[in-house]
Amino acid sequence: MLNTLLKLEHDKLGASFTEFGGWEMPVRYGSDIDEHHSVRNGCGLFDISHMAEIRVTGQAEEFLDYALISKLSEIENGRAKYTMICDDQGGIIDDLIVYRLDDDEFMIVANAGNQHQVVEALKNRLENFPDTRVVDESGLWSLIAMQGPKTKEILGRLVDVDLTVLKYYSIATAVLDGKDVFLARTGYTGEDGFEIFVEGDPSGVWQLLLSQEGCIAMRSSLQRHSQA
Repeated sequence: MLNTLLKLEHDKLGASFTEFGGWEMPVRYGSDIDEHHSVRNGCGLFDISHMAEIRVTGQAEEFLDYALISKLSEIENGRAKYTMICDDQGGIIDDLIVYRLDDDEFMIVANAGNQHQVVEALKNRLENFPDTRVVDESGLWSLIAMQGPKTKEILGRLVDVDLTVLKYYSIATAVLDGKDVFLARTGYTGEDGFEIFVEGDPSGVWQLLLSQEGCIAMRSSLQRHSQA
């Protein structure tokens, strides 16, 4: 099984592990009830680095309008859209979140278990888009979800951007623990929160976030990414 770059951090916290989409992932650190209430009332920290990140550049908006079920050309730079990719028969290959980083640049986040199918399906649809590139960057990024009603306050003290103006389903660049990151105001817990894209070693960012009062590591049923 594969491991995220935060495996040693989970070991230090005494996490129990299980298999998700070919990855060994933490399933709990202690009390499921405490973890549940932390996200509902405070802040919970999730390692979701098993998710796939796929960058599309070039004639990107026209290509994604063709390849996915939604009109990605309609979203502005810095915004995101929930969508799906289907096969030739209309069956769902995977559900996705697509972030528009620039006029001709998008980042797709796919579920871990469907990573290769999504990349293959996208590349198979490139024939009429010779100036478009699809690059699987999953090995470059770690993804940390920080979710709960106190997340904006806690994270806002640690980054160089004003999180109060970052709308739901938006993404922005920021500096966190001295590293350039993407901050996306997205998540699957039903609470407000952010997903943090960290290139390279994420352990310093994880430790900094975990050191904040009211924020605990977790992997409860609230985070439906774990079913991917």
